[in-house]
Amino acid sequence: MSRIGKMPVPVPSGVDVKIDHQTVSIKGKRGALSRTFHPDVEIHLEGGALRVLPRRQDRAGRALWGLTRSLLNNMVHGVSEGFTRKMEIVGVGYRAAVNGRILKLTLGYSHPVDYALPEGINVEVEKNTLLTLTGVDRERLGQTCAEIRQYRPPEPYKGKGIRYLEETVLRKEGKKK
Repeated sequence: MSRIGKMPVPVPSGVDVKIDHQTVSIKGKRGALSRTFHPDVEIHLEGGALRVLPRRQDRAGRALWGLTRSLLNNMVHGVSEGFTRKMEIVGVGYRAAVNGRILKLTLGYSHPVDYALPEGINVEVEKNTLLTLTGVDRERLGQTCAEIRQYRPPEPYKGKGIRYLEETVLRKEGKKK
């Protein structure tokens, strides 16, 4: 039994759910998401909650059961409340600015880095070094944050780079004489 899979996903008021075979479309006040799920799981809407049941009782079926329930929960939470991720830029002269759908990063390279934001992801820059990314799709938001972080990951000696706000960077001691 999957402990995660057997829990129902509550659907709040104002969220519309449509199930067409294995494709689930969810629409809420923040936007709409649609996803096609694996055929080894059944998805039902009953009593204001989404229920997921496995069609096979083997290891892969149980794994897909919990995964499907988690993905549905993320979709419902995203269209009703949305997701937020905060990032921090640390370093002398490192800063960020938003110009339309382009995030302009100055990270100590000989040129500024321009990052085109994907559809559905919004970014706000506070104090030139604090980024707040918001979106409906949790997967796309996480991928966007990871791509931005890859331009200058935090280094262990001075801690310079782009990091998540809740991330702790393990610091190393420099060379000894």
